[in-house]
Amino acid sequence: MCSRPNQYHRHSINCIIPPHMLEVVAMRGDASMRKMANTMLKQSSKVREERASQASGSMVEVDAPRGLFVSVALAATPQQHSIDREIYDGENKAALPGKLVRKEGDGPTGDDEVDRAYDGAGDVYDLYSKEYQRDSLDGDGMKLVATVHHRRKYNNAFWDGTQMAYGDGDGVLFKTFTEPSVVAHEMSHGVVQFSGGLVYQGQSGALNESFADVFGALSLQRKHGQTASQASWLIGEGILGPDINGVALRSMKAPGTAYSDAVLGKDPQPYHMDLFVNTTGDNGGVHINSGIPNHAFYLYAQYIGGNAWEVPGQIWYKALQKLNNPMATFTDWAAQTLDAAIDLHGLGSIEMVMLRRAWRLVGIGV
Repeated sequence: MCSRPNQYHRHSINCIIPPHMLEVVAMRGDASMRKMANTMLKQSSKVREERASQASGSMVEVDAPRGLFVSVALAATPQQHSIDREIYDGENKAALPGKLVRKEGDGPTGDDEVDRAYDGAGDVYDLYSKEYQRDSLDGDGMKLVATVHHRRKYNNAFWDGTQMAYGDGDGVLFKTFTEPSVVAHEMSHGVVQFSGGLVYQGQSGALNESFADVFGALSLQRKHGQTASQASWLIGEGILGPDINGVALRSMKAPGTAYSDAVLGKDPQPYHMDLFVNTTGDNGGVHINSGIPNHAFYLYAQYIGGNAWEVPGQIWYKALQKLNNPMATFTDWAAQTLDAAIDLHGLGSIEMVMLRRAWRLVGIGV
């Protein structure tokens, strides 16, 4: 419910908590939970309408198939900038960005949410800068702006096309939203946005979500120095409330197993194309069917071994930069990653062969 009604507008409002989860809470929760979920669904609709009217100085529109409009990034300049972070306190209000409380170079504030958002932004910046030579989210030194304490007991975090915003959670269903993989996931939506974009609908939207999950996981693994075999491959680990039956929002290792709870429902993600979910909700299941490409990346990382942000991450990043297809299907994306593997490692290389095997194991032949 965090993308706009017309998915072909310039930006989507990309939220970490998917609408299908809120809809289940609105049906199964107690009176206060139902009120919260319905309020969030309404707030998301209002935010979409407001953002849909805003223009972006960093994007231009081009004609797309069937007369639709999509976003593509302007070319970035080669100049390398230094990291520039600004963290704001939303003071439990809806207005963004709020009160500036920590800027680049400042020491810790003692507010855990502020300091986690600051450190998390640094981890994401380092991943893209040092591993993929990308100069911030837009490739041109973009300031990294985030707001914490957004709204009161707000159960979500989102990228709105220009900045991050994190709620505090209600302490019952969800705790903090400044968990490192959540921070990296949402910021990675910015990388997708400024790399040509993936239309936030159906399979291309699921690829958008999957890219954010992949690099959310990679940022966390790099932060802790974990190899592919050591990592949990969970997105949002530790943000679920104390009495929720689950471990995270999503599992790349075992899609569909992250949670199974009386209030939140059961994790609906598939791991194979045979289980692909056809739905009109969630922009065609963008948070659901992303489990398929997520699992392909996980399998590939296991085959290759070592640090997943190296060979697998390099291939996924290069594939996004070369994609040039905002309405890509899973098969299109698989073919693009295979091309990237060939470009980087050669035709017939073990990197190429294992990647083809990983895609076939999730039901996508390339």
